[in-house]
Amino acid sequence: MLDLNLGLMLFVLVIFFSLLNFLNQMLYKPMLKFMDDRDNSIENDLKSAREMAGNSDELHAKADAILAEAKAEANAIREKAVNEAKALADSKIESKTKELDSKYQAFLDELSNSRDELEKAISKELPLFKETLKAKVSSL
Repeated sequence: MLDLNLGLMLFVLVIFFSLLNFLNQMLYKPMLKFMDDRDNSIENDLKSAREMAGNSDELHAKADAILAEAKAEANAIREKAVNEAKALADSKIESKTKELDSKYQAFLDELSNSRDELEKAISKELPLFKETLKAKVSSL
C-alpha cells in the first residue's frame, strides 16, 4: 500500500533544508535586520523627542524668565515716567501757584492803594459832605 522511498525522502529533505537556508539568507535575515533597524530608529527618535522636550522645557523656562524680566523693566520704565510726569506736574503747579500768589499780592497791594486813595479823596471831600448834609438836614 504505502511505499516509502528513502531516496525520495532524502531528496525532499535536502530540498527542504536548502529552501529553508535560501529563505533564511534572502528573506528572513534581511527582514529581521530591517525590523531591528526600524526598532532602533524608533528608539532613537523617541530619545531625541525626549531630549527635545527637555530642551523645550528649558527654552520655555528661559522665555518665561525673559518675559518676566521684560515686564519688570517695563514696569520700572512706566513707574519712572509716571514719577517724572508727577514731578513735572508738581513743578508746573508750584510755579503757577507762585505766579497766582504774586498776582494776588499785587492785586491786594493795588486794592490797598485804591483804598488809601479813596480814603484820601473822601477825607478831602468830607467837609463838603458835612456841609451838604447839614444843609439837607436844616432844610427838613
